[in-house]
Order: sequence, then C-alpha cells, then structure tokens
Amino acid sequence: MKTLSLKLDEDIFEETEELVSLKGVARNRYINEALDFYNRFQRRKKLANAFKTASLSVRDSSMLINEEFDRLIDEGAI
Repeated sequence: MKTLSLKLDEDIFEETEELVSLKGVARNRYINEALDFYNRFQRRKKLANAFKTASLSVRDSSMLINEEFDRLIDEGAI
C-alpha cells in the first residue's frame, strides 16, 4: 500500500465525506474504488481510440476489397 497526500477542492471533499458516511466505508477505501473505476474508464477510452484509429487506417483498403467483390458478383464470378 502506498501513502499519498492530496489536495481536494472543498466541494469535492464535502461531497466525498457525505457519501463516505452514507456508504459506511472508510475514506481510503472509497477513494481507492473511485480511482479504480476512473482508471478502468480511461483504459476503455484508450482502447476505443485504438480501435477507431485501426478502423480508419484500413477503411480505404476495405472499400477497395468491397468494390472488387461487387465487380466479381456483377460479372457472375461469385
């Protein structure tokens, strides 16, 4: 376990304290869960961007392949 010191905006701190109290969990546990959730969210965004980039990079060649299949179908070759 690592020790961390951080500064929070007053409104974020107050809301966190309220939620921690309602949930009945330790502040450290709550912050760990929040960071874990946010890290997973960021990993998903990174993966989505990677898929988008890959999709854009093969888009032109995919269109050429589709055109070739259409031509072959029109000629009765398939």
